[in-house]
Amino acid sequence: MIQRSTRLDSVHYELCGPVYEQAKALEQQGHTITKLNIGNPAPFGFHAAPELVAQLVQHLTLAQGYSDHKGLLEARQALQVYYQGKGLLGVHTDDIFIGNGVSELILHAVQALLNDGDEVLVPTPDYPLWTAAVRFSGGKAVHYLCDEEADWNPDLADIRSKITSRTRALVIINPNNPTGAVYSREVLQQLVQLAEEHELVLFSDEIYDKILYDEAVHHATGSFSDKVLTVTFSGLSKNYLAAGFRAGWMVVSGARAKAAAYLDGLNTLASLRVCSNVPAQYAIKTALESDHTMQGLVLPTGRLRMQRDLCYEKLTAIPGISCVKPKGAFYLFPKIDVRKYNIQDDQALVLDFLREQHVLLVQGSGFNWQQPDHFRIVYLPEANQLAHTMDKLATFLTTYQQSIPQPLALA
Repeated sequence: MIQRSTRLDSVHYELCGPVYEQAKALEQQGHTITKLNIGNPAPFGFHAAPELVAQLVQHLTLAQGYSDHKGLLEARQALQVYYQGKGLLGVHTDDIFIGNGVSELILHAVQALLNDGDEVLVPTPDYPLWTAAVRFSGGKAVHYLCDEEADWNPDLADIRSKITSRTRALVIINPNNPTGAVYSREVLQQLVQLAEEHELVLFSDEIYDKILYDEAVHHATGSFSDKVLTVTFSGLSKNYLAAGFRAGWMVVSGARAKAAAYLDGLNTLASLRVCSNVPAQYAIKTALESDHTMQGLVLPTGRLRMQRDLCYEKLTAIPGISCVKPKGAFYLFPKIDVRKYNIQDDQALVLDFLREQHVLLVQGSGFNWQQPDHFRIVYLPEANQLAHTMDKLATFLTTYQQSIPQPLALA
């Protein structure tokens, strides 16, 4: 038998995991599945600005060859200006890498840093690619607590207690996926100070930094110190509603002088994949300069804001469900009363809901949350569909009592 690499033994991505496979099997049987498992705006009627699409079309004939392995100079120059405006001073175009989405760049950033057994502090709950990237790179993901009782802010004492001689980096996801938390200036300053004290690299995932509600303000992590090496990640997928373009970037700022070897490693990994897809790179400059797509959607009368409010109100009206209202992104991470519903296995919960109501969610353990008392909802469907889906959840929970979970098998 041909075996898979043992490096994959501890690598999981539940957004497209076993429950997702069950959903596909149900679709093949003719059922319509409401997919609230992944933040993919296009299927729900969110579209990139026409001028972004026009840039791809206009430049197709110029995009038939490779670009520089770090990305088109024009795009990196636009990113340089943009991030200098966010307080990342001294950034050079050579400090910017364009990739096939942020996912590819997260893998590059982690692989270039870690040796076997090195540790990275990753939030719990987290976006699971971070944990997977660390483990795939031979490292150990050490999960620090984000405290639900404190609006899902990082627990600084917990982080400090988990730093060891093997700790190499600290991951910050802000705005947070899956909780929707947006960190204050004070919280970020404390995280940066902690990284400075222990000479940690900061990986700052800021892919949702324009999706903000209730007057929340996003602060770029890299703007707080030039003594800490900070790698900032973002892209077109969420803020610009162009997930399928697969255009992401990472910006290295701060203490670059002491990171020459690491930067060389990033350069090597970028060159090994030759370059990222070229057509989408032509949309980056236009996206940054015509930055209005998201603004109307997050206003009190905007579609995303109204859907967040509707979903939150519907959820918290269900007996046994509570939720911290998100201030960013497009997810809710509600808590369910495990005693009321006899829940011992959160994957079994979302699987039972899928089979009965044909709605696909992701269990909290898919985000490396250790208790079976949470799940994530994507609130991208338009209001009528979203309301109907939340009603399905309420109906499902009216009589639900979890039985002993059965082995997962295709429906």
